[in-house]
Amino acid sequence: MDATELLRSIPMFEGLVKEDLVALAKTLVARQYRAGQAIFALGDEGESMFIIADGDVNIHLPGEDSRRISLKDLSRGEFFGELAMFDDKPRSASAQATSPTVLLELQRSTLEDYLDHRPRAAMAILRTMSERLRETNSLLSARAAKNVDAEFDEHLTWSDRLADAVAKLNGSWTYIILLFVLCIAWFAFNEDAVWAWFFHHTSWAWNWMDQHHWLDKKNWEKPAPDAYPYQFFNLVLAIMAVLQGPLIVMSQNRQGLKDRARGDTDFKVNLKNEVNIETLLRELGEFRAEMDHRLDHMERKPPTP
Repeated sequence: MDATELLRSIPMFEGLVKEDLVALAKTLVARQYRAGQAIFALGDEGESMFIIADGDVNIHLPGEDSRRISLKDLSRGEFFGELAMFDDKPRSASAQATSPTVLLELQRSTLEDYLDHRPRAAMAILRTMSERLRETNSLLSARAAKNVDAEFDEHLTWSDRLADAVAKLNGSWTYIILLFVLCIAWFAFNEDAVWAWFFHHTSWAWNWMDQHHWLDKKNWEKPAPDAYPYQFFNLVLAIMAVLQGPLIVMSQNRQGLKDRARGDTDFKVNLKNEVNIETLLRELGEFRAEMDHRLDHMERKPPTP
């Protein structure tokens, strides 16, 4: 796609006749950047804007690659760098090519002459600038701190809650005491003497079940149903152990995800605080420089008679 067709595809230049597009395209300067190369940095003087002819560009606040705050990812047909051209102030962010990129540079003087004859294009640029400013303001003003536990709890299913409850119970003295009491009760209940006493005092229930053919009373009268070595009880304990293992692992995996989310939240909070502190220090430095300039001007000013 040549420069004329590229300009035609950009909303800010829509409505131009072919002759105007050709004339404007001739003023563009093509520049090539390799992947990872900086296009401009925060604080640089801005005398031009850029249109992406090919490749991708990332707009971000400065910092190391792993710490910078990404504001916008731009691709072919989009433009950037227009803000510094309108307010005569340094660049408000940094731009970096994320892939082999070809940019078309438009100088301020050329754009000013162009906008004098095309007010509609000026409104399109202002509309795009407003959208980008809203996105940046939303990113920086959004609350970075989050209640990770509350967010996780909102998305828990009944099976997740069951796994957490099992893991919590298994890691407590309550589980040890309950298991100990259950073992003692089971061992005592399945002693022949105890079972005979229980069978004798509940004979009415056994007779009723025998009459309704629910079970054969003779098969349960002697010996105890799970006498030593307590095979049925061992089977129950083995099944419990098999089921508890996966449930505990699921709970631990979810706890790992929660810890990772906490770490990400802490990183975002610290990074946002760092950016705000850097911005505050930069503004204080500018304020101090302005005050020094004014004081120097006042000291040099001759006293009035």
